[in-house]
Amino acid sequence: MRESEESEKAVDWQTRVFDSLFYPSVVISLDRTLVGANKKFYETFNLSYKEIYGKKCFHAFFYKDTPCETEQCTISKVLKDKKTHRFTLKRHYRWEERVFSPIFDDTGEVAYIIAGMRDITQTKSLENQLHGAQEFISQVIHSSASAIVAADRQGNINLMNSVAKELFGDYNGGEGKIRHTEQLYPPGKAKEIMKMLRNEKVGGQGKLLVPRTTIVNSHGEEIEVEMSAAIIYDDKGNESATMAIYNDLKDKTKVEKELKMAQKQLAHSDKMASLGQLAAGVAHEINNPLTGILFYAGLLLERKDMDKAMTEDLNCILEDANRCKEIVKSLLAYSRKEGSAKTIVHLNEIVEQSLTLIRDQKKFRNIQIEKDLSEDMMLILADTTKLNQVMINLIMNAADAMDGIGTITLMTRKEKILKKIFLEIKDTGTGIPHENLSKIFDPFFTTKAVGKSTGLGLSIVYGILEEHGAKISIKRTSSKGTTFIIEFPMYVASEDGPALCNPITGQLKN
Repeated sequence: MRESEESEKAVDWQTRVFDSLFYPSVVISLDRTLVGANKKFYETFNLSYKEIYGKKCFHAFFYKDTPCETEQCTISKVLKDKKTHRFTLKRHYRWEERVFSPIFDDTGEVAYIIAGMRDITQTKSLENQLHGAQEFISQVIHSSASAIVAADRQGNINLMNSVAKELFGDYNGGEGKIRHTEQLYPPGKAKEIMKMLRNEKVGGQGKLLVPRTTIVNSHGEEIEVEMSAAIIYDDKGNESATMAIYNDLKDKTKVEKELKMAQKQLAHSDKMASLGQLAAGVAHEINNPLTGILFYAGLLLERKDMDKAMTEDLNCILEDANRCKEIVKSLLAYSRKEGSAKTIVHLNEIVEQSLTLIRDQKKFRNIQIEKDLSEDMMLILADTTKLNQVMINLIMNAADAMDGIGTITLMTRKEKILKKIFLEIKDTGTGIPHENLSKIFDPFFTTKAVGKSTGLGLSIVYGILEEHGAKISIKRTSSKGTTFIIEFPMYVASEDGPALCNPITGQLKN
């Protein structure tokens, strides 16, 4: 009697444990038949023992009348692995998780299977909301016009949006060359930024804004950017990650450079205009007495009673006066703003014509002139006489820079999109010292010996090109030579008919 009572108590205890399970649960035999259920199951589904007894598992768990395929059967997996398996099922608006666990006999074999059902609709709803929030944040990050990078506490990069990948280069989820934040900056810069982020006097509360700093892409190229960085903290206030937002300053820097260049050109134009007025006044004031000196010195030379010493002195006076006359002529040419008879011409023709007009051929005995002229239609609106003067001045300057020995290369090209035509004059001379670059177009500036140059050649070139709406600058200069580049506006035919030119102003009219 005692063993029987203890056995009954054990069964009763096991039944109570089974009934106390929080989730609806059933016991399934090896032939997939329901042999029992706990109290929670009956209450949840409003069923009785008689209504479930003998039913198959697929009736209760899949709400269908046909058995599962063997490969998909969760009970088959439990019997095979002798481990717990689970799956989720959506029925109408509810989500349920089904958990199948083995019940072993005394020999360690699976005798029954206990299956529990858990309503996870609320959990799934929260998961979907979280997933939606994550998707939204991901879309915000990846659609941002700024480059965004996030990394863990060790500096390993976990996230780069598309703009950051384009900015920095080779990054593919840690498989590319860029894997660590230290690779984004010049040596030591990453650690310096972290120190600044943690410094309350600089960043404050783990945030930092740097208006201008330098980053390095995967090719080792340095790029100027605006950067804002932040430390990400967990719920306990500990550092968990870092992030940074970068804005490429390339376009901004380009605009700043163009603005400075425009301001510089405006200041230079104002200076040239003022100097032009001064040059004109000086030339007219000197011209009258200079004419008298030349006239009377010439009369004295015609006298028969002049001795040899006096004649030599007069010749020196005439030589210096004639040199002053040439300077006055250059001053007047520099200051004079005459109307131009502009016509539509091919730039290559002006280049070829200018080469035939160079008179001092002795200077070019040891100079090779190479031409790389574009085959495109290089039409510009120009005064050919004045542009010939520009070409001759630049070619003669190039020859002087090489001391009569070297190569001068003339190149033309067209940029249809920009509607510009370019002319380059390259020499193999000694180059222009850096300290002289800002002064080479100034009137009277020359590095040649006294008496060898008036210093007005490049100033006249600058003025003529300005009249044509063209720009001249130094493309490059070094000890191996200098390249001047001229940018002409490309001639575009009028849609209303042939373009006519005003002979006084040189402007197009219809």
